[in-house]
Amino acid sequence: MNKDMSGKVTIITGGGKGIGFGIATAFAKAGSNLAITGRTESTLLKAKEEL
Repeated sequence: MNKDMSGKVTIITGGGKGIGFGIATAFAKAGSNLAITGRTESTLLKAKEEL
């Protein structure tokens, strides 16, 4: 993804791992602010630190 997403908010379900985390990473690199959801709080907290 090379589109400028600065100032945009992206909501990603399943963003703690796997494909969802990969998508979250791409949007974060494009400058988007993220809201990620998932089933396991510890996984989401780890993803938050990495993103």
